[in-house]
Amino acid sequence: MLLLLLACFARRTSSLTRPCSARLQRSALLSSTATADEAASSTNFRLAARLQGLDKPTVWQEFSPLAVEHQAVNLGQGFPDWDPPLFVQQAMRNAIDPAQARHANQYARPNAHLPLATVLAEDYSSRWPQVDLNPATQVATAVGCTNVLYCTLQALVGVGDQVILLEPAFDIYASQVRMAGGTPVYVPLRPTGHVHEGASQAFSLDLNELEAAVTPNTKVLILNTPHNPTGKIFSRDELEGIAAIVQKHPQLTIISDEVYEHILFDPAHEPHISMATILFDQTLTLSSSGKTFSCTGWKVGWAVGPPHLVQAVVAVQQWVNFSAPTPNQDAIAQALVEARQPFQGYDSYYAYLADEYLRKRGILVEALEAAGMTPIVPPGGFFIMADTITAAMPTNPMPRDWALSRWLTKEVGVTAIPPSAFYSEENVPLAQNLLRFAFCKGDDTLREAQTRLATYFQR
Repeated sequence: MLLLLLACFARRTSSLTRPCSARLQRSALLSSTATADEAASSTNFRLAARLQGLDKPTVWQEFSPLAVEHQAVNLGQGFPDWDPPLFVQQAMRNAIDPAQARHANQYARPNAHLPLATVLAEDYSSRWPQVDLNPATQVATAVGCTNVLYCTLQALVGVGDQVILLEPAFDIYASQVRMAGGTPVYVPLRPTGHVHEGASQAFSLDLNELEAAVTPNTKVLILNTPHNPTGKIFSRDELEGIAAIVQKHPQLTIISDEVYEHILFDPAHEPHISMATILFDQTLTLSSSGKTFSCTGWKVGWAVGPPHLVQAVVAVQQWVNFSAPTPNQDAIAQALVEARQPFQGYDSYYAYLADEYLRKRGILVEALEAAGMTPIVPPGGFFIMADTITAAMPTNPMPRDWALSRWLTKEVGVTAIPPSAFYSEENVPLAQNLLRFAFCKGDDTLREAQTRLATYFQR
């Protein structure tokens, strides 16, 4: 049914009504781009060389307005559509109350606000038994994990340096590497064909391919576990294999992005293992509050690791932001303490969070299966990659996954993100039969997507 319907309807022009606000949004984007181009052509204005190619519209700038235009259920961008827990909201109220949080409305230390650094040092030291972290020297905070990554790459990477990315990779990684003057070197996670066994088995890292990519100019390897966009959790064997390679190259640092560390669905069989527990001296661990507490707009991120790597982050941070917002850091410090306590019948807020996402994952898995797609079920994070190999699409100059994402948005009213946005040009073919869906959405949103998919593909 999916094969027949996609072949029949893919060429159709959408008949959905376009709301005025959506037209204005898309018009404004096109107008601003045209205005910038006109200004550049009529003056001597040029972006710095390091930004060449980075000023083009992103995948988010295409699909978010497209979803609005066609009134589609947006399962594309990965942010929750509900409020933070009440205890987190209360922590922010407390943080801006001078009676409860002294100096909360003034600058924090460039390194990190000590109340937050202290809580983070306690948390990580309890999970990493081989280290006892010093909050004054081994924790740095910045304006979200993206900003922590920016500071880190600016500190560690220069012109001519190489940074290894395991792709598909969050699109910000490559752009930030280029802004630092570095060159991304791509090592793909190879599809194994085991799509029914889950994401960790469906995407495999070839350690020989990784080792061959390392040169004397390689300065950084960016690791992401649980992984965006696949949901893969790297196993101990994989991490030890990576560590064995990195140890041969003392100039090489692992930046381990672990923002989904608390969203785990079967930790007894697929636990999250921090790379720092295997190779501490060459690893800087990054995380943030946004995904854990559903407050992506608060932008509190951190880096934890050996003093020399943490100080590298601070060396840039002090000249960019000076410090992350003090009340936000205070609030997250309080929230982290509260999150350890029993919550709504669970042993902790973290246990509740994982169970809620497990339930939401189930709704989306059912919806995708009903549409004839094969969900590659993730053991962590809040994204699902779906195999669409049975879907026939007409010849199209754009990548197949991109065309299919546009078609789903216009015809079915459900928006996904084309995973080719997370691949380098040479590896785009690896994404052609895949789509990425987010399940960090309210139940009503997920059920509406389920209804639209079922209504369209089962008629």
